[in-house]
Amino acid sequence: MIVLNLKTYQASFEKALLFTDIAGEVASETGVRIVICPPLAYLHEAAERYSDVFSQHVDANGPGAYTGSVPAALLKTAHVKGSLVNHSEKRISNIGETVESLHIAGLESIVCAATAKEAVSCADYSPGGIAIEPPDLIGGSVSVSEADPNIIINSVKAVKQVNNKTIVLCGAGIGKKEDVQKAIELGAEGILIASAFVKAGDHKAFLTDLASVF
Repeated sequence: MIVLNLKTYQASFEKALLFTDIAGEVASETGVRIVICPPLAYLHEAAERYSDVFSQHVDANGPGAYTGSVPAALLKTAHVKGSLVNHSEKRISNIGETVESLHIAGLESIVCAATAKEAVSCADYSPGGIAIEPPDLIGGSVSVSEADPNIIINSVKAVKQVNNKTIVLCGAGIGKKEDVQKAIELGAEGILIASAFVKAGDHKAFLTDLASVF
């Protein structure tokens, strides 16, 4: 599984739908599940073009007087499939409630965790996936699988003991095929990637190369 977080890079505003089409093409050609998380304004249109679109963020509250919030019910109207939860750049304190709000709406969840300890605590909420992302490695040139392989090994082991159905993904610093191979060798079942995809010279070739590992 590959999760593409487009964040709010300028290129993501300009090419969100192009990136969505590329994700769909590579998923179809390789058989690898590829989730794409475009900026909020593009969610509905992206979901009309491709079936595996997630939001980058969701709030636990339902519809109501919550200015600026992104409730799961709103994502449901955009026809997306799920959402990231607790990304290091959008941390929240009520992870369990937020995951539950997605599940009530019939949507999937991928929770981001900074440490193995946090990953284990999140596993109790039965998210579809947990992505291990040490914040200091995000956006850098060194992958977590290289800098701290034990966090992946320990997270996978601990999460599976709590909830065997939750998949564990590796994030932070993933920038090339070798990083993906190492993450899989350490027990991860997928990757969460952002800047390396958005800034790639040939986006489709880059994504196809990563997908070839699975």
